[in-house]
Amino acid sequence: MAEALSPAAVEAAEARIRPHVRRTPGMMVEGAAFGLADRVHLKLELFQHTGSFKARGAFNNLLARAVPDVGVTAASGGNHGAAVAYAAACLGHRARIFVPTVSSQVKIARIRAYGADVVVAGDRYADAAVLSEAWARESGALMVHPYDSPYTIAGQGTVAREWEEDAVDGLDTVLIAAGGGGLVAGAALWFHGRTRVVAVEPQGSCALHAARRAGRPVDVETESIAVDSLGAKRVGELVHQIAEAFVDDVVLVPDSAIVEAQRRLWTKLRIAAEPGGATALAALLAGRWTPKPGERVGVLVCGGNVDLAALAALAS
Repeated sequence: MAEALSPAAVEAAEARIRPHVRRTPGMMVEGAAFGLADRVHLKLELFQHTGSFKARGAFNNLLARAVPDVGVTAASGGNHGAAVAYAAACLGHRARIFVPTVSSQVKIARIRAYGADVVVAGDRYADAAVLSEAWARESGALMVHPYDSPYTIAGQGTVAREWEEDAVDGLDTVLIAAGGGGLVAGAALWFHGRTRVVAVEPQGSCALHAARRAGRPVDVETESIAVDSLGAKRVGELVHQIAEAFVDDVVLVPDSAIVEAQRRLWTKLRIAAEPGGATALAALLAGRWTPKPGERVGVLVCGGNVDLAALAALAS
């Protein structure tokens, strides 16, 4: 994939996946909803197929690479697995998805509903990844990495291309949640310095922040309310390289701010976001990123696979 580390990869991915993904809406929201002086542009990627941005990278992998008869495999906290299962079903491939025991039952049920064979094993994403890699070696299945693959990163970058086109007043800064970092790397690859990119991670699961401090990917502990979607033990080399070049800052937010962001999205806008999907907004609510007066800020709401009973409890 010669164009992997350039915006051309995102352009190629856009052309490839366009018939298969939704162009998700944007919404300009008054700042008062979030205690801010200026308006905020929300990109509502939670309305994507399977409830998250992951469908973009999944389709790009399956359309750009040769898929063997045995099908595809992936490890996932939930959203990536659902996306790979959905893309495989749409394109006529078999899928085996490995998920850790920490994954929500809502997400596991969704993966199964798309027709995939689901294996629940291991305490965290890293454990499921080991099993998925072993299955790929044993069976010859195509491994679809959730973040550290040029095809995944380029596919996720298409959300930024779309966002930039739809934000008619422009974007000075965008806030994007990071787990393994494929989404923020893809967005940064597309914006390529034209727009400031701020990655937002939970304090208890901060692989990108740790890599930036260490100067290389390192292992971290993963304990957060958002661990099922932002629970990567370490970022990959490709994500780290792109982040070092084009991600302007990485900020950390407490779980309490993530919960408040979920609550605010629901009570003010009737948007049902999962914890990972609300994490970028948490940076504004917790004051971990403070916009300058007049700064045109965008927030990516990236996932909506929420346990509705849990959402009802925190919003009551």
